[in-house]
Amino acid sequence: MDRKTAALLDFGIPFTVNGRMESIDTELAARIRQDIILGAYDEGERLSEAQLCETHSVSRTPVRLALRLLEREGVIRRGEGRGYLVQSPTVEGILQAVEVRGHLESLAARLMAQNPDRANHLTDMDRAIDVGAEAIEKLTKVGSFDGAVIREAQSANKIFHSTILAGCGNDYVGYTCEQISHLPMLAVGSMVFDRSVDDTPEHFERGLFRMHLGIAQHRVIYESIERGDPVRAEGMMREHSHTMVEYIQTFEKRDGELTVADLIAYSAA
Repeated sequence: MDRKTAALLDFGIPFTVNGRMESIDTELAARIRQDIILGAYDEGERLSEAQLCETHSVSRTPVRLALRLLEREGVIRRGEGRGYLVQSPTVEGILQAVEVRGHLESLAARLMAQNPDRANHLTDMDRAIDVGAEAIEKLTKVGSFDGAVIREAQSANKIFHSTILAGCGNDYVGYTCEQISHLPMLAVGSMVFDRSVDDTPEHFERGLFRMHLGIAQHRVIYESIERGDPVRAEGMMREHSHTMVEYIQTFEKRDGELTVADLIAYSAA
């Protein structure tokens, strides 16, 4: 953390991160949450306010606000007496959250197909599909999963999904999705890539096939919403939402049970 950011954190002044205004407790909570998810703390370990103050160069007030936010997320829990204990996410919990998000996004697709104002959002969805398809063409020409091109695909994927959440006409759908977005694979626009995607031509082709499948599903969802077909939109979104987990369970659970670290490694947001 640079000295300027540390000072803003300490005095409670909002500041900009990647073009967004971040509140102090939100930014600090994000740092602590990342440490917890990445395994910097053991399950059940007590979090010391004093140590967090020292680690992040802030006073106790922003630390306490951040801890309250993390408690609401379920990343930590109150211990006996004072203080908080680490409650690390589990694979089972993350997969359950993915299932919940799938149902929420399916609901959003159905509601958007029924929304009289859906035409106002279709242009963004259509453009996102085109950008995703263009990214696949670039990867095919390059012959490898180029990082810059993958980021383009991720950005387009995020726009497609966030547009549906925004255009469904029910603010609580997007709000509920946001409450679990801090978990691996749960952020809007998350994509999963085989860790060995560039190892062999076969793995590369398999990765491209998955991206082609995702774009094809996006097109069906888009066309269903455009036509005002809520049943088709909901069904295809449900299938699309579960593709990520099904892929990992089919191709990646070869060497034993999945870990949270695996899910972090497979997913990108």
